[in-house]
Formats: sequence, C-alpha cells, structure tokens
Amino acid sequence: MTLGLGLDTGGTYTDAAIIDLDCNKVLYCTKSHTTREDLSIGLRSVMMKIPQEYLPKIGVVSLSSTLATNSVVEGKGCRVGLICIGSEYDNAVRSDFSVVISGGHDLHGDESKPLDMEVAKEFLESVKGKVDGLSINGFLSVRNPDHENRIKELAKSIMDVPVICGHELSSGLGFNERTSTSIMNARLIPIIDDLIKSVKKVMEELSIHAPLMIVRGDGSMMGEDIAKERPVETIISGPAASLIGAMMLTGQKDAIVMDMGGTTTDIGILRNGRPRLDPEGAIIGGKRTRVMAADIETSGIGGDSRILVNGPNMILSSLRVMPVCLASTEWEFVHDYYRRLSTIISKPSPPSLGEDNIVLDCEMFRTLRMPNANHVITPSDMSLLELLAEHPYSLNEAGEALGIHPMNFNIHKLESLGFIQRIGVTPTDILHAEGSYTEFDTEASSAAVTYLASRMGSNEDSFIKEAKSRIKYKLCLELMKVVYHEEGGHQLSDIAENMLKKAVFHEGNKDYSCSITLNQPIIGIGAPSGVYIRWVGEAFNTPVLIHEYSGVGNAIGAITSSISEVLEILIKPETIGATESKIEVFSKMGSVKYDSMDEALENAENEGRKYVQEAIDRSGAEDVSISVEIDRSTFKYGNSMDYGDDNPLVEIHMTIRAAGKPKQFRR
Repeated sequence: MTLGLGLDTGGTYTDAAIIDLDCNKVLYCTKSHTTREDLSIGLRSVMMKIPQEYLPKIGVVSLSSTLATNSVVEGKGCRVGLICIGSEYDNAVRSDFSVVISGGHDLHGDESKPLDMEVAKEFLESVKGKVDGLSINGFLSVRNPDHENRIKELAKSIMDVPVICGHELSSGLGFNERTSTSIMNARLIPIIDDLIKSVKKVMEELSIHAPLMIVRGDGSMMGEDIAKERPVETIISGPAASLIGAMMLTGQKDAIVMDMGGTTTDIGILRNGRPRLDPEGAIIGGKRTRVMAADIETSGIGGDSRILVNGPNMILSSLRVMPVCLASTEWEFVHDYYRRLSTIISKPSPPSLGEDNIVLDCEMFRTLRMPNANHVITPSDMSLLELLAEHPYSLNEAGEALGIHPMNFNIHKLESLGFIQRIGVTPTDILHAEGSYTEFDTEASSAAVTYLASRMGSNEDSFIKEAKSRIKYKLCLELMKVVYHEEGGHQLSDIAENMLKKAVFHEGNKDYSCSITLNQPIIGIGAPSGVYIRWVGEAFNTPVLIHEYSGVGNAIGAITSSISEVLEILIKPETIGATESKIEVFSKMGSVKYDSMDEALENAENEGRKYVQEAIDRSGAEDVSISVEIDRSTFKYGNSMDYGDDNPLVEIHMTIRAAGKPKQFRR
C-alpha cells in the first residue's frame, strides 16, 4: 500500500489528508490554523499531526496554496528587471528596472526590426546584483520566440538569476498581459522556492522520502522544478484543487462546486471532469494575466465573515474575524468578558461612520504579529500591540488598562497591516446562538448576538432569522452570477434580482411568484458547507452533495489530481484563400513554414508530442497518455451563409495534452 499526502493552505486553515492511492480512500485528515505571516509554520504544524504509522508509506506529496495569489495581490516578491523588445509596456505590474530595445516580429513570425543586443547587454551589466529575477518580453514573440531566446542566453552569460520569457508562459496574443504575467512570475520565484524548501524540510524531519508536487491553477499537478520556474501558474491553485476534490469525493463530473471557507466562498464549475477555465486568463488583483486557470468567482462571505450593526442596519462584511465562540474557548479572559457583556453600557456609533471604523463593545482584538523596523508605528499603537499579545481585550478596556483614549488607536491601520485581528460575531456564531451547531462556546455567541440585536432594537430570535436570510441570499446571489455569466451575462438587472429574492425565500405577491432550479447538482466543499450550502440547494430546489470529508476537499483534490502538460499550436495559411500558400505553424517551440497543410499537421503533431512528453517527464509522471484536439476555423461569407467546402480555412488550433500520475516513491 502506497499513500499520498495532500496539503492545502487556505485563508483560515491549513489542511492535510492521507489517501490510499490504490483505491483513493481517505485514511486520515486534520487541520491547523494558517499562519499567513509564514505559511511554513502552519504547514509544519499540520504535518506533525499525521500519525506515525502512515509516514513510512507516503509515496508522493502534493501542495495547493494561496501563496502566489496573495503575493500578487499584496505586491510582494523579489526585485525584477524587465527587457521589452519592440514595444513599450503599459506598466500594469511594475518592475524595479526596465528597458525597451529594438526588435520584434510580425504576425507571420518574420523579423520586423533587428534585435539590439548591445543595448540589452548594457542594461544587463547595469542591473547585475540589483535584481533577483529577469523578465524578457518581445512583441509578437508568440509568433517567433527567437529574440526572447537570444536575450535569455545573453542574460544567463552575464547574470546568475532566474530568467523567464513571455512566450514560455503563454501562447496567446496580448503583449501587455503577457508581460504582466512574466513580471509576476519573476517576482514569485524566490517566494515559491522558499515555500518548497520549507515543506521539504518538514518532510525530511518526518523521514518522508517522496516527490513533492505543486497544484496549478487549472487543477493539474506539476513537479517542484517546474513550479520553481513557473510559479505564476500556481495562482488560484487552492480553489482549483477544491474542484478536483469535489469530483473525487462525489464521482460527479458535471457540477457546480461551492467551496466555503472561513474567509471566502469560491464558486467554480466542473465540465466533463475538468474545471471550467477562464479563456482569457485569470484576473488577479484586478489585473488580467495570461495564466490558464479555473474560472473561479470569489465572494467575501465565509464562516468567519464579520456581522455588525450600524444604527438600525445589519451589515454582512467581507472582513475575516475570529468567531466569538472560538475565541471564548481559547481564552478564559474572553469567556468572562462575554458573560458580563449585558452589563456593559453601550455607546451608539455615528450613522455616517464607515464599517471599517466601527468598533462595537461585543468585539475584542488580539495581536497576530509584531511590526518590524520598517513599519512606522505610534507609541500608543505599540503599547496596544504589546497588551493584546498577553490576551485579547475590548478596545475600551485596553484604553483603560493603558490610560490611553480608545480614539487614539489606529485600529483600521493595524488591522489592514495584519498586526491585529478582530474577534466578533460571524455566521458561525449565528449557528451557535441558534443551537444548530454547538462545537464551541454557545453562551458567548448568544451574548454577543443579543447585544447586536439590542442595538438594532430587536431580539435575539429576530436577529438570527435576519442574519440567516442575508447569508442565504448572498450565497444564492453569488451562485446565480456565476451561472448567468456562463450564459454570457455580466450583471443582474433589478427585475432579475427581484425574481431571485422570490425564488430564494419561496415568496410571491398577488401577481406572481418565481422558482429556480439548477440543471447540475451543487457540491459543497469546506467545513461550513454542511449547513450553508444546503440552504442554497433548498432555495433552488437542487440536490446538494456534502461528503463526510468535504471539510478537507482541497487537500484531497491536491493529491488526487493528475500531472498535465499542454501545448497550444496555431496552424494557418500565410494567405487566406490562396491556392498556393505557405502554411505557418506557431508555438512555444518556434515558428516554421511548410509547403502543404498535410505536412504542417503531421510535423506539428509529431514535434508537439515530443515536447509535452519531455515536459511531463520533468514533472516525474508515469502512465502518461497524450491526446490531440483539433479545432478548425473557416471564413463565412456574410452573416450566416455557408458555402460548404468552399469556405476557406482561416486557422487550425491544435491542443496537445499529456496527462499522467506522479511517480510514487518506490521501496
């Protein structure tokens, strides 16, 4: 028996799952809190929980992580030099040093301008020792990568840093998007490298001698060496792993997957056993990339989302806080505070105050980490951080203990920088106060919910009912956006939202009512899904599948996925409709021209098969299968007229995909 270890670092928890790879049976699973300041701490914590008897039998380890996505959004990473060939870049993602040199190709792959090697050499000499990675991007390099490859060879002879070319990451047109992607990739190289080293260090401590795989954003695996070269491909790997885990646990190849964690709910669609991909490339931090990743809609609603009131209004915030019920079980001081919460005289918040600046008496704070020398922190804020490091305090009690007025603390700044975390009422507390989920301190949750209800002039039961309705509608709305987007829509109209509310709450008026049924089942992934995702199924009269191991679905997906390598090849006549025309072939391998289409197709497939076989071998795959898909585009005269065989060929898209399973450690 050979076992696989799946690992996933989510926004709230780091999960681990042990799988019997011979029969895909889950043998053990566990969780630890994700340590955002250093993911390796949480990974080490969860790996140390694995029972000793399983460790010698682990033959492969696979990791999915939020690290790449978070690093791009937060602008973290190493120093990057950028060389643009033949075109200016729009600086959507900034580099540390950059230069534009002469060169580039046209749409046929022919050189449009000669490459200026001298200017490139001067730039490389000037940034030597000042950058940790280099990005090289040529205009229309996807038609001919020769200029990028020549500059890469020059860079390697001058500098000892990772070098990435735009054509190596994407075969799609779009110079700016391809350049942004390669800059992100260069920045991420040392970050992913450190994460891999951390995981391998723990593997060594536990005597786990097995290959380490990393999950891509499309749900497939790649070897650690490939991940170090192309870390940008790990963007959205966590949500993608949840889609694979959902399919493995339920056997459903066509479904809507809702992965609800503590921080967010990720919604994706399975089509024929594969995650539906975003055809334009993933959008990260508001920036379009050329990374082929699962088409995931992320909504800021999770089990740890903050619920607050401002005047008579209830607000469901996207801010992740620590649930009152959980904090009360971890600190006796917190438990005592909520026991006497009803005796605390509450002060109203100004109605015009933004939700980020509202601090309620039912909320407390704890220190997550201390600032370093690069952070500018006031003496008052530093005193607060030191106090909260002992145990959580409410803001008023912290002010009294320090002799500082609470208004002098920069709570929003400390929170946004990740130095402190708020403890407050969450959807998890709503379930505890209701009594439908009672794993932690129900008394504390009930006290906090009663406090919020009183601020709204309501009672606990009415508050719980309203909160559940808001959570349910939010999840249903986000799901409908995904389904509607699949049909080509982008924004629900007022009429559509009115119909949705009637369907969700099964209500109507004297004139009409409405119901919605989905054509695919919903699979719930994540610890809170057993309750919340079932609400969505009830609203839409749709089956909901919740597996007993859904709480670690991402980790299960990480280890049960397949290794995959894909090569896109474009084949087209040099002149459309001409009887005598050269056939052009473009891919990462370069550009070639042939005398006939048959010759072009045969050679493209043969060379493409060799390319993906070599690539997948680098990731350590076995039992490899290679498939070839061909999509022909012809020219149609007018709007709809079809002249049959007389329609001239515009282009052929050939997709060559190699898939296999990771080679297991053999004893």
